[in-house]
This record gives sequence, C-alpha cells and structure tokens, in this order.
Amino acid sequence: MSAKRWPILGRRRLLPINEKRETLEDMTLLDLSSAITVLFIIGMIWLRTRMQYVGLARSEPGRKLRLEKAGRLYFGSAIALLALGWFAAPPVGAALWPVNAANPVIPRVIWFLLCYYVFIVVHRVLKGRGIAVFKLREDSVPS
Repeated sequence: MSAKRWPILGRRRLLPINEKRETLEDMTLLDLSSAITVLFIIGMIWLRTRMQYVGLARSEPGRKLRLEKAGRLYFGSAIALLALGWFAAPPVGAALWPVNAANPVIPRVIWFLLCYYVFIVVHRVLKGRGIAVFKLREDSVPS
C-alpha cells in the first residue's frame, strides 16, 4: 500500500496530491446540497430583482417584463460569481478557518449567501443610476 503525499501549508494537511478528480458519480450528499443551494440562491436573486419591477407590469396591463442587456449581464455575473465560489470557497475557507478545512460545504454556503447580499447592493446601485434590469414590453397580440 503506497502512502499518499500531502502538500503542507504550515503544519496543516490540505489535499492529497494523487487524489482522483471528482466526477458526477463521486458527488457526495454534501456536494448535492451545495448544488441545490446554488440553484436556490439563483432563484432568490431572480425573484428579488423581478419583484422590484412588478409594480410597472401591474400599472400597465397587457405588457410583460423583459430582461434587458444589463439584466443579462447582472444574472450572468451572479452565476459566474457563484460558480467561482464553488471552487474558490473551500480553499479560502480552509485558509481563513483551518478547523473547517475538511468540510467544503460551510465555506460554500457562506460564499453563496454573501453573493446574494452583494447582488442586492449591485441592483440598488444599478437602479440608482437609472439602469433597469427588466423593462416593460408590448405583447404582440394578433387582431
């Protein structure tokens, strides 16, 4: 039986060098719960942002909300930041909180929640500058 080599950061063992890459079959229940959390956070960002524009749609019946270019960039960057957190949060969490280095879920969930709150602030800044994430559009109803 060969011993695995461990890179050392200070005195703390982080990850074995010869560790096999994870595949979909190797996904643990903790990874699955993190993936569900990401989907939940994306949904919450979408719903919270869209609720800011519901009053516009109610005031003018027959028109629906349409995602603008700024909105596509807004949600694309939210997804990119959440994806970055999937990979970056465990090492960052291990560096800041070495006791929790073995469990990647807690740093990921903290990252995901911080992303949610960051995008609340980003939306307020966009709205303050007059940049709409959603705008009303005319429904094309054949007559």
